[in-house]
Amino acid sequence: MKKTLYIMRHGETLFNVQKKIQGWCDSPLTEKGIQQAKVAGQYFRDNKIQFDAAYCSTAERASDTLELVTDMPYTRLKGLKELSFGVFEGEHEYLHPKIDPDKHFGDYYVQFGGEDNQAAQKRIATTLQDIMNQDNQTVLVVSHAGAMMMFSDLWTDIQKIFQSGFTNCSILKYTFENNKFHFEKIINFPQ
Repeated sequence: MKKTLYIMRHGETLFNVQKKIQGWCDSPLTEKGIQQAKVAGQYFRDNKIQFDAAYCSTAERASDTLELVTDMPYTRLKGLKELSFGVFEGEHEYLHPKIDPDKHFGDYYVQFGGEDNQAAQKRIATTLQDIMNQDNQTVLVVSHAGAMMMFSDLWTDIQKIFQSGFTNCSILKYTFENNKFHFEKIINFPQ
């Protein structure tokens, strides 16, 4: 049976504005982030998209976004968290290493107490497969840019996603069948 996953990035946060690295650490949604989440919620209502289940990472920015999108009960899961950047959490984004976009950060942050990119990718993919293998037809997940890109890299060319303007509260739509995901489209909203 074909199922549908809508995986959405959280709304804009204070650290997004300040250009700070935000993995496992957290910062609050800005007024713009709150409005972005409300617009996304209206998109789902306007298109009569109803969810059987909703999930988010354990980060408050993700649960706050989800609560603005829908008032349905939801589950917070550690498996949907962003990559851990270790001691670089909360530091300026210019400190990120120059990377090959196809390889993400690799194991760079492990030496600083962070997480290996492949381990994080496996964590996120396994969590999403477990979610979709439950008895739900249409699922909403609110997560993070890096987590979404690591997951998407398994199922599509992520450069297509970036080229189409991936921003806060962007939504990636996937279908799920026979334990495989198929990328359908990206849904963006005016910023």
